[in-house]
Amino acid sequence: MQDIKYLPGVGPKKAALFASELGISSVEDLLRHYPYKYVDRSRFYYLHEITENMPYIQVKGQILKFDKIGEGRNQRLSAIFTDGRETIDLVWFQGIKYVLEKYKTGVDYVVFGKPTSYNGRHNILHPEIDPLTQQAASGQLGLQPFYNTTEKMKSGFLNSKAIQKIIFPLLQTLKNGVPETLPAILLKRYALMNLTESLINVHFPKNAHALNKARQRLKFEELFYIQLSILRQTKWREQNFRGFIFGQIGHYFNTFYKDYLPFELTGAQKRVLREIRTDVGSGKQMNRLLQGDVGSGKTLVALMSMLMAVDNGFQTALMAPTEILANQHFETIRGMLGNLGVEVALLTGSTRSKAREELHERLRNGELKILIGTHALIEDTVQFANLGMVVIDEQHRFGVEQRSRLWKKNIQPPHILVMTATPIPRTLAMTLYGDLSVSVIDELPPGRKPIQTYHYYQNKRQELNKFIAKQVNVGRQVYIVYPLIQESEKMDLQDLENGYNYICETFPQYKVSKVHGKLKAAEKDYQMQKFVSGETQIMVATTVIEVGVNVPNASVMIIENAERFGLAQLHQLRGRVGRGAEQSFCILLTGFKLASDTRKRMDIMVRTNDGFEISEADLQLRGPGDLEGTQQSGLPFELKIANLAQDGKMLEIARRTAMEILEDDPTLSKQEHNILSLQLKKMNTNAINWGVIS
Repeated sequence: MQDIKYLPGVGPKKAALFASELGISSVEDLLRHYPYKYVDRSRFYYLHEITENMPYIQVKGQILKFDKIGEGRNQRLSAIFTDGRETIDLVWFQGIKYVLEKYKTGVDYVVFGKPTSYNGRHNILHPEIDPLTQQAASGQLGLQPFYNTTEKMKSGFLNSKAIQKIIFPLLQTLKNGVPETLPAILLKRYALMNLTESLINVHFPKNAHALNKARQRLKFEELFYIQLSILRQTKWREQNFRGFIFGQIGHYFNTFYKDYLPFELTGAQKRVLREIRTDVGSGKQMNRLLQGDVGSGKTLVALMSMLMAVDNGFQTALMAPTEILANQHFETIRGMLGNLGVEVALLTGSTRSKAREELHERLRNGELKILIGTHALIEDTVQFANLGMVVIDEQHRFGVEQRSRLWKKNIQPPHILVMTATPIPRTLAMTLYGDLSVSVIDELPPGRKPIQTYHYYQNKRQELNKFIAKQVNVGRQVYIVYPLIQESEKMDLQDLENGYNYICETFPQYKVSKVHGKLKAAEKDYQMQKFVSGETQIMVATTVIEVGVNVPNASVMIIENAERFGLAQLHQLRGRVGRGAEQSFCILLTGFKLASDTRKRMDIMVRTNDGFEISEADLQLRGPGDLEGTQQSGLPFELKIANLAQDGKMLEIARRTAMEILEDDPTLSKQEHNILSLQLKKMNTNAINWGVIS
């Protein structure tokens, strides 16, 4: 479509700002830059009705006089505005020369802004002012749109009002219509507004009903095409990639199940293993997401899945995001396998060159069956004889390109099992992992007691200290976690140092470990190991212990300044305890003054241990863009108007509709589906094929 620099009021400079700040370069991009809120401009107030609690007001009247006060940078301009009965002050601290040149006394104006009070008089700072006769022509009657901008755009004269003035005349040229993007059958089936009317009413709605209809149509379109793209690529992958057939459950799996299983499998673990067994025996490449709360036994399921591969003559790899977690998996899996006779090795950035060379050789000749490691696994020098299965743990911490390089370690793609201990809300999973089959472990192993969570204020510290002493005296261990905020790591280390000193002074009879992200890897591992072995009773740490630390004897998690953590992180930290048979506790310590959202987070944590309930609450409170993990990996497609926290029902309808169409016409080659193929081509300009990368 047309470049926006040719639109009235734009030009090359503003077009460059649109492109660099918001990624908007075409007219279509601009039309799809939807308002984030609307203010009702249909109502005019009288000045005597105004209170300072009102968010915005709109009044008609005239300026009686201007008054310049102060000099230089301290200068301000004040104007007395009247509606014929009362007066209000209009105040400017910037653009004074422009205001005096543009606005005159004795002219009828419409004034819009937020009222405040100063010295007993109402005023409006930096109001919007338009001649009364021009208001309708500029699209300011009814619901006025507000657009997201940036500080750089505002300084380049591209604030929300300026964008509004560019879009309004553009919409007047759309009366002949823009090409429809949805088939007529879907418009009729769901009683959807056509695209032209939707774009007009989403920017400048006739009324609230028209705005709602426009938003419903645009949301459905967005979600439908995301699902159609994901599901079509999944079908393409299934047709084009055969999977290795694991035809037998053999010696290693059966012996492990019979003689080495550390505890009886839960019903959920058995169900997931059956789903994986069906996948790897089907001849299709498995792409499965395994969700399970902290401590639910995902690693055991992953190991038994890898043994299926080993029984069928294949090698397997498990990739973890950190050395700590990779080490943890290596120790756990090696311990579980005992002397079963399956070769397991660890490869991380710390692996010495001589050991690395030996490992590479054993990997190439097929002697090494299970390789566990960090992103070191994706290096070109790491070559497998016959890689049949890949397990990726906490996959949201890896980029798409990193995962795809591991995926390409064999001519025929290996089976993929993706694990996450961060429960993902259904709506987010359908979008972020829409091309994966999903398995859920929703039971804890037998003997595990639910963690008891309490919210304490800072004035309870003496009671808390007694509780810590009581737990340590009966042989338990304690984590004390301080927040890590990227903007101010120095401050956080200071918090940690102060906390460490306080704990050492308060409990001189106990030994204390200190762990944070600034420590060198060797020192961090040394401090961790002291805690794991029980040499230290208390660990003072930042969030580096969020994943990868498994100490069954640790039964207390204290989170300092818990108000500075999100729900997902609080839940992950809590999951460090509750791993043994003893009762475990999580204490959320906060100040007294809490925002309402923060108080809700604390209440949710105290009420439930269910990670899926917590993830749904997190989605509602924070939205999909901020949820742990989604920022790192990114949604495959940017959501411009739909909201996964609010539009779950519509997402399900959109996904079901896309499935029905693809069942009928997998390649979208029928004439009535031409419109769908055209839209997908426009969407999939990105070179990465999301359907083949797990």
